[in-house]
Amino acid sequence: MAIEILSPAGSFEALCAGIRCGANAVYLGTKDFNARRNAGNFDYEQLDAAVQYAHERQVSVHVTLNTLITDGETADAVNTIKHICSSKADVLILQDLGAARLARECAPDIKRHASTQMSVQTAYGVNMLSEMGFTRVVLPRETSLKELENIRKNTTAELECFVHGALCMCVSGQCYLSAMLGSRSGNRGLCAQPCRLPFAAENGTGHDLSLKDMSLTDEIPALEKAGACSVKIEGRMKRPEYVAAATTACKNAVRGEENAEINAALRAVFSRSGFTKGYFEGKLSRNMFGTRMKEDVTAAKEVLPTLEKLYEKEQPLIPVDFYLSVIENETVTLSGSAMGKSYFADSGVVPEKALNKPMTQEVLRHRISKCGGTPFFANDIEIDLDEGLIVASSAINALRREVLDNLLRKLGERKEKRFIPIKLSHTEHICGEKKLYIRLSDISQLPEDLSGIDTVYLPIYTDIGKLMELNSHIRIGVEIPRGIFSNADKIFERLKLLKENGLDLAYATNLDGVAMARQLSMKIHTGFTLNIFNTLSLEEAEKLGVSEVTVSAELTLQQIKRLGGEVKRGIIAYGNIPLMLTRNCPIRNGKTCGSCGGNSYLTDRLGVKFPVVCSNGCSEVLNSRPIYLADRLGEIENVDFITLYFTKESREKVAATVGAYLDGEKADGEFTRGLYYRGVE
Repeated sequence: MAIEILSPAGSFEALCAGIRCGANAVYLGTKDFNARRNAGNFDYEQLDAAVQYAHERQVSVHVTLNTLITDGETADAVNTIKHICSSKADVLILQDLGAARLARECAPDIKRHASTQMSVQTAYGVNMLSEMGFTRVVLPRETSLKELENIRKNTTAELECFVHGALCMCVSGQCYLSAMLGSRSGNRGLCAQPCRLPFAAENGTGHDLSLKDMSLTDEIPALEKAGACSVKIEGRMKRPEYVAAATTACKNAVRGEENAEINAALRAVFSRSGFTKGYFEGKLSRNMFGTRMKEDVTAAKEVLPTLEKLYEKEQPLIPVDFYLSVIENETVTLSGSAMGKSYFADSGVVPEKALNKPMTQEVLRHRISKCGGTPFFANDIEIDLDEGLIVASSAINALRREVLDNLLRKLGERKEKRFIPIKLSHTEHICGEKKLYIRLSDISQLPEDLSGIDTVYLPIYTDIGKLMELNSHIRIGVEIPRGIFSNADKIFERLKLLKENGLDLAYATNLDGVAMARQLSMKIHTGFTLNIFNTLSLEEAEKLGVSEVTVSAELTLQQIKRLGGEVKRGIIAYGNIPLMLTRNCPIRNGKTCGSCGGNSYLTDRLGVKFPVVCSNGCSEVLNSRPIYLADRLGEIENVDFITLYFTKESREKVAATVGAYLDGEKADGEFTRGLYYRGVE
C-alpha cells in the first residue's frame, strides 16, 4: 500500500478540499479537547456528516482528543468519546495518558494514535506506547531522516511524520511559554504563539524563536523508504486553499510527478519567507528561521482563486463497473459495483420498439458514463441490448443516479463502534509530611550542608564515583535528558552502567526516559514535563512502574490538592523552569557555542531576558523569573514532596534558597508564583 496522505480539516470546506485533492485520511477535532481549539472544528452533528462524507469516498477520519484534561472534565471527555464512537470515526489521536485510558476502556474498537504532543523521540518510547495499545506514533517534527530509519529498525509500530506546515520552535508537548506568559496553554489547545513575536539573541535575527515552515513534499519517497506509513500536513487553522495545495503537492510526489506551478502556489499560499528541510536533513542553522512578511501575505491573495478550483468540484476518485440490461419486454435495469460494494436498480420502464432510430451500444455507454458531480468514474461498462429498441434518456439518467447514490451510501457504511460506559472512582490520596528534593544542573552546585534535603537529582553524566559517594549518605537520582533523539542508545548504556554500580533512581523527563528506566527495572520519578494533569494519568503512570510523579506545572494548587490515586506526587516549588525544549539553539543565530559560555539569553520586546541553557544537543529556554513558594508552603496541600529546580544558580545561592524553604522565608528579588494560582485555559 502506498504511503498515506493525512490532511488537516479545520472546517468542512477544508475537509472537502483535502479529500477532493487526494487525501487518504483526514484529521479533525471536535469543539472540545483538541490542540487547535481556535479552528472551526466540528460539533457532533457536523462530525457525523464529516465522517460519512469521508467514508463514502474511502477516506479514514482521525479525531484529535490530544489535549490535557482536568479531573473536572473527565465526564465531558467520556461524552465526547461516546459521540466519536457514534460517528464511526476510525482513529483517536491522544496526548494525555488519562484520556488514553478513557479511550482504551470506553472505545476499544477505535485505533489509538500517540500524538506528537506525547514528545516520543526514540524507539524505546515507541515500543512502550505499543505495549500500551497504541498502533501508531506521530514523531516529532524535529526527527531527522536517519533517526526515522533507526526507529523503524527497532520497532514494529506504525510511524507517522509531518511533511508540510508550521514548525514550532519547541518540541511539541514541551512548551509552556504561552501558558506562563498569558495562561493560554499549548497543551490545552490555546497556544497564543508568543514565539512569533520578537525574541532576540545577541546578533541574531530578531525573531530567534520563529522558524520557517517545513516542506518535505518532494522527500515523500525517502520518508516512505525510511519507514513512515503516513505523511501528515499541518494546518487545521489554515484556509481550504492551503489544504488543497499541500495535499495536491503530496499526491503529485506519491505519483512521481513534478508540478512546479503547484509547488510555487504552495509557497505563496502560506510560508514564512520560504520553507526549510533543516531537521529532516540534520542541518540546523540560522537559515531555518523566518517570519510572515507582507510579501508573503500579498503572494497568497494572488493564488487563492486558482487553488480554489482544485477542490470546487467532486473529483472522480472511485472506479465503478456497470451492467445495463435493455431487453425486449423486460424492464430496463442497471447494476453498479465499486470497491466491493454493489447495487441493482430497476427502472420499471419497458423499452419500446424504435420507429426511426433505435438505441445503440455507443449511445447507452455515453449516457451511463456521465458520472460528473460524484466521486465516481465509469470503468467497465457492459450492455445487454436487443436490437430495434429505444428508451427515454431520462430513464437511463435516473437509473444511473439511483445506482451511484446508493453505491455512495453503501461505501460510507461502517461497523458500529462500541462504546462501553464506565464508572470512574478514585481513591483519596493520603500523604505525610512533605519532603524536600533538589534538582541540580551540575554537581558543583551541591551545598555542603544537606540537612533537610531528602533527595538530590543530578545529571546522568555526573562522575560515577562522586555519585556513588553521595549515594552512601543521601538519596541520589540521575536525570535523563529531555532531548534524547539520536543519543538514545548512548543514554541507555549510561543508565545501565549506573544501575550496575548501584544507582537505581531515575528522574525521567519524558516517556522515552520512562521506557529506558523501566527496561532496566529502575525506580522512576517523572518530571513535570510528562504533563501529568489528572488522577487517571497519575494512575496510568503508576501502571508503567513510576513511583513518584512531579505533576504538571500548569495545574493550580487547588487542582493538585484534589488529585486522587496512590502514587506519590509533588510539585516544582522553586526555579526558573524551562519553558521550551528546542533542538535548534536560538543563541547560535548570533554566536558560536564556544563564545556563548552558557550565559546567553533571549530578550523579548519588553526587554525581559530569558536564559538559554544547553545539554545533550538540545537547548532549553528558561523562564525569566523563578517560581517562589517558600512563604506559601502551607498552601501546598496533598503532596508528598516539593522540588527546588536549580539551573544556573551558584552553590551559595542553592544553599541560601534551601535554607529559605526550610525556614519559610519571603522572597528576595523578582519572582513568580507560576501558574499555581491563576492556572491555564
